[in-house]
Amino acid sequence: MKHKPELGVIKNEKGETLSPIFSDETKNFLIDIDGTICDDIPNEEPERMVTAAVYPDALEIVNKWFDEGHIITFFTSRTEAHRQVTEAWLEKHGFKYHGILFGKPRGGNYHWVDNHIVKATRYKGKFTDLVVKTKEIEVFKS
Repeated sequence: MKHKPELGVIKNEKGETLSPIFSDETKNFLIDIDGTICDDIPNEEPERMVTAAVYPDALEIVNKWFDEGHIITFFTSRTEAHRQVTEAWLEKHGFKYHGILFGKPRGGNYHWVDNHIVKATRYKGKFTDLVVKTKEIEVFKS
């Protein structure tokens, strides 16, 4: 694994330290596994996880982002019980990453609320470099 970029120290108007952040140049990718980088396999059929077909474009782009110095963390609905098979599968196929978060809520329709900037990209069948588009979003009332 490649060394993670340094987190920048930030302070509020009172001089108190806040949660650290990466520079604007470093993206902190949270990437789903099932149906995004490989075949979509439900937790109820873990025996299929071993032979899941990798999406070649996903492997190429994820590793490119890693090599560019971005943070790659897989965020999956798989459970901790699937950790061993998941890590072995990622290693077998050559995915480069910094970490895996298990237990993402199932069901989709995610609405992430955070005090940091969140950019969401819905996977629709092909990994490519990202492009900038303007879309309507929901925000809190002022």
